[in-house]
This record gives sequence, C-alpha cells and structure tokens, in this order.
Amino acid sequence: MRSVQVTALDGPASVTVQDVPDATAQDGQVLVEVKALGISWPDLLQTKGEYQIKPELPFQLGVDFAGVVRSAPDGSGLGEGQRVACCLPYGGGADLVSLHAESVFPLPDRYTFEQGAAIPMNYLTAEFALATRAGLTAGDTLLVTGAAGGVGTAAIQVGKGLGARVIALVSTPEKADFAKAAGAHEAVLSDGFLPQVKELTGPDGVDVVLDVVGEPLMTDALRSLGAQGRLLVVGFTGGEIPTVKVNRLLLNNVDVRGVGWGAFAMVRPGYMKAQWERLMPMMESGAIDPPIGAVYELDRVADALAEMDGRRTLGKSVVMF
Repeated sequence: MRSVQVTALDGPASVTVQDVPDATAQDGQVLVEVKALGISWPDLLQTKGEYQIKPELPFQLGVDFAGVVRSAPDGSGLGEGQRVACCLPYGGGADLVSLHAESVFPLPDRYTFEQGAAIPMNYLTAEFALATRAGLTAGDTLLVTGAAGGVGTAAIQVGKGLGARVIALVSTPEKADFAKAAGAHEAVLSDGFLPQVKELTGPDGVDVVLDVVGEPLMTDALRSLGAQGRLLVVGFTGGEIPTVKVNRLLLNNVDVRGVGWGAFAMVRPGYMKAQWERLMPMMESGAIDPPIGAVYELDRVADALAEMDGRRTLGKSVVMF
C-alpha cells in the first residue's frame, strides 16, 4: 500500500510516498480504507520535529483522514462499508489504517470525503476550546485570529453554531473574504486591528478571543477583551510564543486559558465520541461546512505541506488517495 513517510526532520521536503506492506486490522481495532487525508498544522510541525509528539524516524504522517470501514469489531457501532472520519496523533496517511474505534466517527452523507478529512481535529478542537474552555454562550462576541485557516474557519462555524457573533482577524483582504464566506459576521485586517475591533464591539469589548497566531497579535488581543473576557491559546502559527504581563489580566479581570485538545481528549475514553455527538446537530443543519482551500493528488503531499509552511493555505488542504 502507499504510505506518506517522513524520513528526516527537514520539513516538507523530507516527505515522500512509499510502498509499504498492507496494514491489517489489529486486535479490537477498525480497519479503514483511506480516501482523503487532511493537511494540518501538527503534520507540518512533525516534519520538522517541532511538535510535542515526536515519533521515531521514519514514521507515517497524517492526523485527519476520511474513508470507508473495511472491518470493525463487534460492539464498535461501526460496520463494513460505512463512511467515516478519523483522527490520530499521527499515522493516518496510508491506503489502509488500523485504529481504535474511539478515533473513528460516522460521516454524514451530506459531506464528501474531502470535507470529512477536514472536520475531526479542527472542529473537535474548536468545540473543546469554545464550549469547554471558554464557556462561550449565545450572544457572546468571539474574535478569531488566523481566521482563514483550518482551525480558524472551524472556530467561526462552531462559534456561530453556539450563537456567538464572530469577528474574523486575518492578514489580507483575500483572507477576509474567505473568512466571511466561511461564516464570520465581520472581518478585520490584523495590521492595526485594535481600534477597528473596539469600534465594532463598543464599550463591551470581546467576550472570547480564540488565538492560533500568538505574536505579534497577543497583546492587542488581550486589550480587545471586555470585563471577564477569556483569551484561548490554541497555537503559535506566527512563529513566536508570546509573553503575557499578568497586570493586563488583573486590570480588567480577564483570563488566558490554554487549549490542549489532544492532550485532554485522547486520554479520556468516550470524550471524542461525545464531542462528535455534540457537533452532529451543527452538521445536520449545515452550520458546519468545512471550506476546502485546495485539493492535491497523493504524489503532491509535500507541496501541500510546503504551501502551509509558506502561510499560503486557506481553509483546509486535502490530499486524495
């Protein structure tokens, strides 16, 4: 079978497609025939050895994927031929993948395999961040940084699904249009964004900031918060990890909260399944409509990662098997 392999920690250039022995269903696991592989930020970081999960070389890349069940154990709630979306710390990039049923989710018929590969990590992260960590409620105002990317667009749609007003923070007019098409109520360019956000929110400020960028946006993102606002630290796509002066938290009674979805969800049996069930009404209503920025053939997987490395990705990039 074909496998997306990382053979050195040199970034996207170290990723190749190789022939390896076919995977078989491990004891008690689900065997999935992969149709589409999502490209995610953890994938890119793993090619450089910069992610918290560091598999031994060589290893099979792939966090998000979608496909068809080849076989499933009794009691898993899954059956042969069923369309599914899946999520792993790594290892989903192959024609066949064996994994625990905890990481396999039924994919509604309304979604293509490309869309299915765009949902798991991004939307489960957004649901955990906004519902569990932030306590976002209907009527809140949510500011999303990096809002044209995969996690950003997921946060826009989950935030709207929870009843929030969503302001997208992006770096270019093209990305502003993309974020609004994904569902943002307003979009603001990140260069000098604070006055524009304050004009939109008035004295109440922002209730929640979901930040995937870090520096150079963190300080003004904190300043945008209203009383008892919450800033969610999701990632650092800007490349620098910011330092927070805690007096900024004291002055307006605001919080900075970490969001480590994988570390929380993947060690709690049943948690991801429960999240999927909570997201299902948003899927059925069409509120979750993952935007696919680009689709690549399998032999161009390194190009897809290089596009992400160059900050040129919109929405979710997907590689087809």
